[in-house]
Amino acid sequence: MLSGKTAVITGASRGIGEAIAYKLASQGASIAVISSSGNADLEAVCEKCRCEFNVTAKAYRCDVSDFGDVKKTVAAIKADFGAVDILVNNAGITRDGLVAMMKEDDFDRVMEVNLKGAFNMIRHTAGMLMRSREGCIINITSVVGLTGNAGQCNYAASKAGLIGLTKSVAKELAPKGVRCNAIAPGFIETDMTKDLDNSPLIKMIPLGIPGQVEDVAEAAAFLAAAKYITGEVLRVDGGLAM
Repeated sequence: MLSGKTAVITGASRGIGEAIAYKLASQGASIAVISSSGNADLEAVCEKCRCEFNVTAKAYRCDVSDFGDVKKTVAAIKADFGAVDILVNNAGITRDGLVAMMKEDDFDRVMEVNLKGAFNMIRHTAGMLMRSREGCIINITSVVGLTGNAGQCNYAASKAGLIGLTKSVAKELAPKGVRCNAIAPGFIETDMTKDLDNSPLIKMIPLGIPGQVEDVAEAAAFLAAAKYITGEVLRVDGGLAM
């Protein structure tokens, strides 16, 4: 159980981030959810956390790719909650295209949100995580960060970078009692992957079906409580990348 802990989840207005917020809230964690739009969907996530799980929950609008914006948002979270014990870096975007035709901005923006965004959040929460002495960072990467994928050189590079970031941060912060792990989802049914429902790639999944957001949330809850695991990449992919 996570009673007494505060969890920060980025990209939490829908999909995997939303499911993780509910799962951690169900285990008693206070919830701070972040999205770049700060829309009604994010407020609805907070309302469900408060009403169904009886925990404190608050929404924040923040562009995780903006170093200064993240600094201000983390300061606001500290003022509201007093501490951060769990950080889930889930915010991510795609701008797919073949490398020979990809625009520079499409490559840069994906790296800024997916990789630099995680760095920004870790950089500004590190002090609170270290003071927790049981701090936990969970970076949501992807199996394409392990295998690559045609048409997604920017996305795959950002997710591979997250794995390197995870392992480096794990080594740096372990002496301070902070664990850092990554989850590598495969084909998970979300708005981002809805166009893949009829993809022949589904046939490549040994278990034969796409995953659900709750599968990733279960993995996040496991890592949040697993006190002797750090620097690990946990695949939630139905065997796709084995």
